[in-house]
Amino acid sequence: MNTAALVPLFVRLKLSLLRNGLRQSSGRTAAYVASAVFAVLVAAGQLVGLVLLRGDAHAATVTVLLTGILALGWAVMPLFFPGGDETLDPGRLVMLPLRPRPLVGALLAASLVGIGPLFSLCLLLGSVIAVARGAAGAVLAVVAVPLALLVCVALARAVATANIRLLTSRRGRDLAVLSGLLIAVGAQVVNFGVQRLGQAGGVAALDPAGDVLRWVPPASAIGAVDAAGRGAYGEVAAQLGLSVLALVALLGFWRHSLVRLMTEPDGSTVGAADPSGAREGAVGGRAALASLLPEGRTGAVMLRSLRYVWRDPKTKMAWATSLAIGLIVPVFNALQGTGSIYLACFAAGMLGTMMYNQFGQDTSAFWMVAQTIAGTRDAYEELRARAYALLVLTVPYSVLVTALTAGLIGDWAALPEALGLSFALLGAMLATGAVTSARFPYSIPQDSAYKNVAPGQAGLAWMSIVGGMVAAGLLCAPVLALTIWLHVSGATDLLWLLLPVGALYGAGVAWGGVRLAAPQVAGRGPEILAAVSKG
Repeated sequence: MNTAALVPLFVRLKLSLLRNGLRQSSGRTAAYVASAVFAVLVAAGQLVGLVLLRGDAHAATVTVLLTGILALGWAVMPLFFPGGDETLDPGRLVMLPLRPRPLVGALLAASLVGIGPLFSLCLLLGSVIAVARGAAGAVLAVVAVPLALLVCVALARAVATANIRLLTSRRGRDLAVLSGLLIAVGAQVVNFGVQRLGQAGGVAALDPAGDVLRWVPPASAIGAVDAAGRGAYGEVAAQLGLSVLALVALLGFWRHSLVRLMTEPDGSTVGAADPSGAREGAVGGRAALASLLPEGRTGAVMLRSLRYVWRDPKTKMAWATSLAIGLIVPVFNALQGTGSIYLACFAAGMLGTMMYNQFGQDTSAFWMVAQTIAGTRDAYEELRARAYALLVLTVPYSVLVTALTAGLIGDWAALPEALGLSFALLGAMLATGAVTSARFPYSIPQDSAYKNVAPGQAGLAWMSIVGGMVAAGLLCAPVLALTIWLHVSGATDLLWLLLPVGALYGAGVAWGGVRLAAPQVAGRGPEILAAVSKG
C-alpha cells in the first residue's frame, strides 16, 4: 500500500485506539478529559501570552527558547511514557505486509492526532504571531508552524522507534517509573533558573542563548520568521533550510530504524543463546558485593535488601525520590542564599523513611521470610540486617550532603552538630520504622507504577508513616534540646560534642526500636503476610 492509502487508515486506527481506551473505565475517561481540558487551558493561556508579547524587544528570544524546550520535551517524553500511545510501538506492525517508506508517512500523520500536537500547535502559533512582522513574516509563518511541528513529531517518533526494544523491556519500565522523579527534579532546576534569571537582569540575560538556539531546528524555523520581519533574507534561507534538512534527516533515520526493527532479531533473544559472558559478569558482581557483607543471616538479608533497591521498580523509585529530595532541599536553598546547615537533615530524614513498611516490599513472598523466623532472635536478626543495609547507603550519603551544604553556606564549624542531629534523626526513624513495619504492614501493588498502597489500606499507611515520623521527632527531642541549650548558653565551643552524642544516641534508639519490634514480628507472621499480600 502507498502512503496516500495508509494515512487515512492509520488516522482512523489512532482514533479507534483512543476511543476504545476511554471505554475501558470511567476513571480513565475522566482522567483523559481532565488532562485534555487542562492542556487546552494552558495552551490557550500560552497563546494569549505570546500574542501579548508581540512587539517586545525580547520576543524572538522567548519564542526561540520555548520552541527549543518544546522540541526537547518531544524527544524525551517517549522514553518516559512509552505506554501512553500504543502506536508508538512499531513492533506491533512488523508482521504486516507494509514497507517502511509509506509506513513512516502514515505514522507521522497519525502522530498529529492527540493532545500533545494540539498543545504544540498553539505554542508555535503564538510564537510566530509574536515575532512575525510584515507580509514576508506572515507568509513565512504559514510555512514555519507546520514545519516546526513536523520536526517535533518526527523527532519523537525517531527516538521512540530507535529505542522501542529498550522501552518495552524491564529496564525501560524502570525508566518510566523514574520519569516522575526526573520531572520533579527538572521543575526544581527550572524554578532555580527563573530565580537566578530575575537576579541577573531579566530576559535580556537569555539573549546569547537565544542567538545560538535560533540556528538549531526546529527553533530555527521560528528564527526565520523573525529574520523575515527584519529583512534578513539570507538568514531566512539558512534557518528555514536547517529545519527542512532536520526533518529530512529525522525521517530518514526513522525509516532506517523501522527497517532494522522489521528485519533484525531482538537483541535479548540473541543474547539468550550465549549468555555466558553477561551471566558471568553478573555473578561476579554479586559475589564481590556478598564478600563485603557479614556471613550468615545478616549478610544474606543485607544482600537481599540491597538487591531490592537496584532491581525492584517500586523500591528503586522510592530510593531515587528520597535521594533526590534529600539533596535538592538543602543544596538549592544554599544556592539561593536562604539555606541553613540544619536543612541537611533532610537527607537522613528522607532515607530514614525507607525503613517503614519493610515487609510490604516483600509482597506475598514474605512467606519465605516468615519460614525462617522461628523466634524473637530470628526476627531481631532480620530487622537488624535490614537496618544495616539501609545504613550502608544512608550514612555516607548524609555525610556527603551535610558536607556539601556546609561548603556552599561557608559554615564548616556547624558540620559536627548537623551530622550529630542527622544521625540522631536517622536512628529514631530506624527505630520507629521497625516498630511500624511490625504493627502496621501494608501491601504495595505491583501492577501499577503510580499506586503505593493497596485499596482499603490507606489508613494503615498513614498510621505507619505519619505516626512513625511524629514518634521519630519526639525521640529526637533530647538531642535537639541539647543543641538549643548549647547555643543559648553560649557554649559554642562544645557543639562538636553533638557529633558523637548524636551518633551514639541514634545507635541506641535504633537498637531499642529493633529489639521492641522483634517479638511482634515473631508473633504476627500470619497477620503480616495477610496484610502485605493484599491487592
